[in-house]
Amino acid sequence: MALKLHGSPVSTCTSRVLACAYEKGADIDVVPVDVMAGEHKSPEYLATKNPFGQIPAFEDGDLSLFESRAISRYIATKYKGQGTDLLREDNPKEAAIVGLWMEVESQNYNPPISTLVHELMFKRMYGGSPDEEVVKAQTEKLEKVLDVYEQRLSKNKYFAGDFISLADLHHVPYTKYLLKTSKAELIYSRPHVKAWWEDVSSRPTVQKAVAGMILG
Repeated sequence: MALKLHGSPVSTCTSRVLACAYEKGADIDVVPVDVMAGEHKSPEYLATKNPFGQIPAFEDGDLSLFESRAISRYIATKYKGQGTDLLREDNPKEAAIVGLWMEVESQNYNPPISTLVHELMFKRMYGGSPDEEVVKAQTEKLEKVLDVYEQRLSKNKYFAGDFISLADLHHVPYTKYLLKTSKAELIYSRPHVKAWWEDVSSRPTVQKAVAGMILG
């Protein structure tokens, strides 16, 4: 029975899960959620899918999950024996490093980059203008993170080492959207970060996962 992912192809969090599922070779069906119509805020969705009214939501038989990073970790664990080893659970040291950089993505990278994408892309989509003070502050924060990344990736092909992991895949969706904005140079000006991105984004599984991200 296929896994079910309730989401939208333009959603960064939906694509984050899909990148993991495709890399693992998992059978997954995307159930469209009409965000523009507020379907994710409906009483039925709140009661049965995600009480916070966000996408994606996930079902595997009688198991229901939300939060994209938790979903991707579950998929990577369930399909441990197939596809790419994204968690390295058989090697405690490697697994710890994977977990470390997954935390870095969620705690240090995601906050500034998601805010920048919101200001520079999503606001404009709806006729608004970016708050330049917010853009300046978040750019400075992201620059500091990317400086750390540049140093890390000068010594390692991927974040956790010489192997791709969930830590890399979790970075993909917002990076893709940032590259559609005026701040793309934050990635391209750092040669090791740029090389990492070109490697990861060229993977067929990743290209398939982000194919629906056509905004901007």
